[in-house]
Amino acid sequence: MKLLDRLEELLIAFLISGATLVIFAAVVHRFLASWNIPLIQDLALQINMSWAQELCIIMFVWMAKFGAAYGVRTGIHVGVDVVINRLSDNKRRHFVLFGLLSGAVFTVIVAALGVSFVWENGAHYAVMHVLGQASPDLFPGPTTPDLEWQTWVVYSAIPLGTALMCFRFLQVAYTFARTGELPHHDHSHVDGLDEIDITDEFHPHEVHSAQAATAKGSK
Repeated sequence: MKLLDRLEELLIAFLISGATLVIFAAVVHRFLASWNIPLIQDLALQINMSWAQELCIIMFVWMAKFGAAYGVRTGIHVGVDVVINRLSDNKRRHFVLFGLLSGAVFTVIVAALGVSFVWENGAHYAVMHVLGQASPDLFPGPTTPDLEWQTWVVYSAIPLGTALMCFRFLQVAYTFARTGELPHHDHSHVDGLDEIDITDEFHPHEVHSAQAATAKGSK
């Protein structure tokens, strides 16, 4: 399970960083191509960056699908639980499980529809072609305008990401049924940074003065 978690995080980090670099390169290329400097402008105009926007859109779509699954696992999705938290523990437990299982049912339906869409959009032809059984009756599927990638490869983010999200819903539901705990994300915490005790960094008098000033300002 830790391997799956790690692969999920690495994929999201790669997509975010990759899209950021592509956008940065495209913006720099646009500025260089617009500058009236003979050598630099000529070199920039020889570089074709028309594919950058399309690639970034694809990367952000994949990032969103797998990021949604990551959000279920870590509890960073926004939820309105004011009413549920006022219920008794037994009723709250049933409502939370109902919500998690409803999410699992919804995502498995979307994943199944996504598999059917991808299969009919060119994946069927690709599989039969690899197996050496392709026929003229099979539809090879369209390609993207700029990168000319098979669209079924791009749309594979729908069944893959949604299936992983369904698995995360079931995982959280199973953990909640056993322990009664839900994943919680502390927005004030930054991964990779150690918690610092201010009493170790400052003189006790300075800590007391800072706390007193904070208390006075909040009144």
